[in-house]
Amino acid sequence: MSDKTTEKVTENLIEGRNPVIEAYRAGKVIDKLYIQDGCNDGPVMTVKREAKKHDTYVRYVSKEQLDRMSATGMHQGVIAVTAAYEYSEMEDIFRLAEERGEAPFVYILDNIVDPHNLGAIIRTANLSGAHGVIIPKNRAVGLTATVARTSAGALNFTPVVKVTNIAKTIEELKDRGMWFVCGDMDGEVMYDLNLTGPIGLVIGNEGDGVSRLVKEKCDFVASIPMKGDIDSLNASVSAGILGFEIVRQRMQSSKR
Repeated sequence: MSDKTTEKVTENLIEGRNPVIEAYRAGKVIDKLYIQDGCNDGPVMTVKREAKKHDTYVRYVSKEQLDRMSATGMHQGVIAVTAAYEYSEMEDIFRLAEERGEAPFVYILDNIVDPHNLGAIIRTANLSGAHGVIIPKNRAVGLTATVARTSAGALNFTPVVKVTNIAKTIEELKDRGMWFVCGDMDGEVMYDLNLTGPIGLVIGNEGDGVSRLVKEKCDFVASIPMKGDIDSLNASVSAGILGFEIVRQRMQSSKR
């Protein structure tokens, strides 16, 4: 993750050792935890135990980086980034598909780190009729206020599920009858693939694309035909193009 994550942020932060401990014990959802290098006193060790118990992504940074993040200047070596929205459960996705009488359709995001991309993809997922979005707990952005704003209200209607391991989650969903396609420029042209049925669309990280292990779990790799002078699209744009090709094929299939 880039050091840009430690720039000054004023939203969804809990600063200080005791406030963070209290937030955990109150059941507050914490997406990420930043701890000053070398801090190992009693309260910090309690914070670390709570973080481990809740499987929170922890990053150890310098005091200077925490100072840049802090809105109060009173972080005491600990800053937590909290979720702006509650996360859903996997069953919420399947329940929504069942209520609509549709085959499940989900977006799976493999380490998207830009909150604007995540918000835009959640908006696209809603407009394309997807039943949910799945994101990883670590090395990715969570449901920050920026994500909520960029989604333009879609977070109120689209379940977002946070999982520990994307590759394992794909395997588990395959056991429930789903199959998966990921976007990659080296894949088959998307128009040549059958993208109907219970499907998961996997979108990769902004810089590295879909990770090797996750790509190996996918049934197909789809490419977007491009005619320009550059060789890649923004992650949220790719998600929109591939997502609406799925919509087109599902609509055609339902007319047969």
